[in-house]
Amino acid sequence: MRLSTPARWRIENETFNTLKNQGYNLDHNYGLGKKHLSAAFVYLTVLAFLVDQVQQLCCPLFREALVVRKRKRRLWSGIRSRFELLDCPSMEAILLHMVGRGKPLRQLE
Repeated sequence: MRLSTPARWRIENETFNTLKNQGYNLDHNYGLGKKHLSAAFVYLTVLAFLVDQVQQLCCPLFREALVVRKRKRRLWSGIRSRFELLDCPSMEAILLHMVGRGKPLRQLE
């Protein structure tokens, strides 16, 4: 099945809008790097987006945490703060803590 040109543009625009405005911070400042640095930043950002999409499709615990936090930006902010402040043995422990089913995580010293 071949998509029409407007449909392809819409998909491309929505993807770049997500990468720019929903926490991935893909912006024009990536063009200021030395040699291949800017391309590496873009590849890492797209890789993070891919991992996020796979988690949403395949991980019921991630989807449950997303329902609890209501927005992806709030979910990632909560994950980041727990990662920085608490001793987290795994991503599963962080997500269980966010939905209220996990063991208490001890504070980092």
